[in-house]
Amino acid sequence: MLSRVAQNIYWLARYLERAENTARLIIVSTHLQLDLPKAVRPGWTPLIAITGGDELYQNHYRGYSEADVVRFLINDERNPASILNSLKYARENARTMRDFLPRDGWELLNETYRRARSDAYQGIMQRSRYAYLSQLIQSIQALTGLFSGTMTHDAGYACLRIGRNLERADMTTRIIDVRSGSQLPDGTEWEPYEGVQWISVLRSMGAYQMFRRQTQQAVGWSSVLKFLFKDRQFPRAFAFCLSELAYELQALPNSEEQVAQAEELLERISQLDPEQLDPNGLHQLVDDLQLDLGLLHQAISQRYFTYQ
Repeated sequence: MLSRVAQNIYWLARYLERAENTARLIIVSTHLQLDLPKAVRPGWTPLIAITGGDELYQNHYRGYSEADVVRFLINDERNPASILNSLKYARENARTMRDFLPRDGWELLNETYRRARSDAYQGIMQRSRYAYLSQLIQSIQALTGLFSGTMTHDAGYACLRIGRNLERADMTTRIIDVRSGSQLPDGTEWEPYEGVQWISVLRSMGAYQMFRRQTQQAVGWSSVLKFLFKDRQFPRAFAFCLSELAYELQALPNSEEQVAQAEELLERISQLDPEQLDPNGLHQLVDDLQLDLGLLHQAISQRYFTYQ
């Protein structure tokens, strides 16, 4: 398989996952505004921080109103991480290798992008936002299932799963970092609303029901962090993503160095004790994990996409 094709598949998966994660965040944040009293609502600033678009957003918008933040995240062409841009980039990567992908996959991706672009105004409006974003998530999930069921599970499919799981692991750390901190106004008592905030963290990743079923524990700091960092059965938990990534890397030639990097990260997470973390320690841990994920991406890219 050509390195160009492998790279396109890898980024196709990352862009699709990025679009789905952003849609999930907007849905949960919309609901969170209704779950908390008006005086203590965290606002829309955390979404910009999670997606890493602070500087770009501030260059084009004056405030963090709901309409501005949602527009920036859904269809602002100046934001490379917006949902529409992520779908556009995924579509362009797929277009250059249409013979390699199942035809039904290309057609569904093309239709998903066209529908998302033409109906983007529905995502901006609060009353139609949930239906718009839910349909988008379902379409991306359908693509994931279609690739799994109709694509040959060879090195190309391994690249697809590597990209998806690396993007998921990165987004999981971002959500934990921003959402776990107190976003309430100064002087506001935090404890009464801690459970609501942690529930929003879980729902951002579609994890709330599985958390309750598997852990049978109250929603709180240590229980949620343990589940999202260390669980090896929930598909969006950090440890699950890294274990799947390491497994798929083994299907590629000369991957010993990259597999070792992923397994080293897994070992660090397995030794983590969430009860020993305070907010500052958690923030430092997340920074370290994101740096290591960046290094792992570079190692994969240098080995398989731009090998010298």
